[in-house]
Amino acid sequence: MKLSNMLLAALVMLSLAASGQKYVTKNGSIRFNSDAPLEKIYAINNQVNAALDTETGDLAFKVLMKSFVFENALMQEHFNENYVESDTYPNATFIGKITNPGEIDFKKAATYETLVEGKLTIHGVTKSVKQNGTLTITDGKIMAISVFQILLADYDVKIPGAIAGKISETIDITVEVTMDILK
Repeated sequence: MKLSNMLLAALVMLSLAASGQKYVTKNGSIRFNSDAPLEKIYAINNQVNAALDTETGDLAFKVLMKSFVFENALMQEHFNENYVESDTYPNATFIGKITNPGEIDFKKAATYETLVEGKLTIHGVTKSVKQNGTLTITDGKIMAISVFQILLADYDVKIPGAIAGKISETIDITVEVTMDILK
């Protein structure tokens, strides 16, 4: 089964499970930034799918790679064709869980520090990750924010020799999603 179908199945299972409240969004945001001496690269994707089961802490994200928008159309073309190979690897995914769901009162407006563990897949490569994040509960919604870095080499994203040193091998990623209760 293709990974995108597995994620879809995971999202459906999250939404149909009998326990806990389910929160979802189809318009979360992921931004990435690569700052090197000769080239700054910035892109944003506002079409991020996310689902959270508040009882189990199960969490899933799916990102269509071609939905990243760059300041420069040529950068966007190179990103999709030469780096992440979006036609071959159309999605990035995360399937994991919040490790401390019992410590979070999802019915009380507050901000909570969390640790998320799971499997991040980019460019067809899956790696185990642990990342700190923040959950803010307000007005029946859950906002999740995390800022982290990845190494392109960890996900088999190659930088051509002609531009090696011009762009950073480390990418700063900011995830921000606001999820509503599934109805």
